[in-house]
Amino acid sequence: MLDVGQGLAVLLRTREHVLLYDSGARQGAFDMGERVVVPVLRSLDLRRLDGLLLSHADNDHAGGAPTVASRFPPVWLVSGEPARLPSPLFADSCDERSWSWDGVVFEQWAWAQAGDSNDRSCVLRVEADGEVLLLTGDISRAAEHAWLARQADPRVDWLLAPHHGSRSSSGVAFVLRTRPRHVLVSRGWRNAFGHPHGEVMERYARVAAQVHDTARDGALTFLLGSRGGARRERDSAHFWREK
Repeated sequence: MLDVGQGLAVLLRTREHVLLYDSGARQGAFDMGERVVVPVLRSLDLRRLDGLLLSHADNDHAGGAPTVASRFPPVWLVSGEPARLPSPLFADSCDERSWSWDGVVFEQWAWAQAGDSNDRSCVLRVEADGEVLLLTGDISRAAEHAWLARQADPRVDWLLAPHHGSRSSSGVAFVLRTRPRHVLVSRGWRNAFGHPHGEVMERYARVAAQVHDTARDGALTFLLGSRGGARRERDSAHFWREK
């Protein structure tokens, strides 16, 4: 999980494939796609993305995508809100489907009855060697309930806290039924939204989840399927934190 301040960008790599889930924000000339995502992809000596999945069209999730897609053209582009993506992006809708890359299983889902942008987020479940990661975009408790209703076994090992740990998400039922061992929070330092909310963090504490926070820890790396922990990529302060 990259440190893009108040936004989200998660890079998923299998043996032969690479998928980017969200791309960070763009505010005027300040583009997290350009400043953070592109340099990381270059450092990995990549030429393209096998998939670019933009959970929804909010700027903090999709603002950096035009720059990323122009430098690393994706084989496919999917979004929960394809019609609202920034120009010149064209994406397929987030239809419910699954696929396998190198033994890793991916399942995407979006709530068909979603009433707002956040709840249209494309949710991605990833499983490797029996260990599960769930990427949730900005879904609220209503969409969490809809997702739970479709799951025979909703437990996950790694959970992206929905909507950056907002009070509108991470409902009690969702936390208790997913029972994550690790919770990922992507947020800006001293952000104006108060993310993550204290009540949300208390819910995760009740299930003994370990919280990993980009504002505190910087970028995070972990190997799904290893049953290990996360490695902090950077511990020093970032220049955008003080802005």
